[in-house]
Amino acid sequence: MSLFEIVLLAGIGFLAGACNAVVGGGTLFTFPVLLALGLPPVTANASNTVALWPGNIGAVQAYLPEIKSRLGGMRVRVAVVSLGGLIGGLLLLVSGNAVFFKAVPWLLSVATLLFTFSRPLVRKVFAASPHAKRTKLLLSLEFFSAVYGGYFGAAVGIILMSAMALGGEHDTHLANAQRNFLVCFINGVAAILFMCMGIVRWNVALTMMAGAIIGGYCGGYIARLIPSEILRHIITAAGASFAVYYFYRAYG
Repeated sequence: MSLFEIVLLAGIGFLAGACNAVVGGGTLFTFPVLLALGLPPVTANASNTVALWPGNIGAVQAYLPEIKSRLGGMRVRVAVVSLGGLIGGLLLLVSGNAVFFKAVPWLLSVATLLFTFSRPLVRKVFAASPHAKRTKLLLSLEFFSAVYGGYFGAAVGIILMSAMALGGEHDTHLANAQRNFLVCFINGVAAILFMCMGIVRWNVALTMMAGAIIGGYCGGYIARLIPSEILRHIITAAGASFAVYYFYRAYG
């Protein structure tokens, strides 16, 4: 890698780590940059998953008290989302670069829309869902969310939050804690699969990972300097721009 690429990857990793710590949406920055650097789409997605995984683990540590309050029902859910993440990762490997590249602009569009409208979406789902916990529905929704997460991953946390709302979880803080915990397993299983299959570009992943770890630690300080709403608008604009660009690349 050139010095420019090293600086770019570390910088975009830092930005993704900080964004994920503050409002989420880091993948909407990192994945298009990896494509722009010439990585095949599947390799770019796999390397991105591995690079950003440590940030998920850090988020779990911050939510340990809330997670412990829900441990009783987490074992089955962890098994379900781990299986879903594995299936999603396998689908990525089977689909190959050509199919995945055609899907990229659609995935970016969906992820951007989910990120942009996540707050009103989750509020409406919370308001509409019954108080009784519907375990089967929750497990089914979390499974399909995990399949999507293993395949691509951007905005999977928002899908999980909506699934938990429909399943009867009305405490936003507890839902967010569980979301971080489950995403750790979804991305973790997918990351291990990608590593075992040898499709991770390690020099790229490790460089971006270093930036992401530092960015995650600095996210709290950045949150004080940049209002979260402004950062959300920046991420939305970036995601929309990347989606338009890759629609042109794939279908233009």
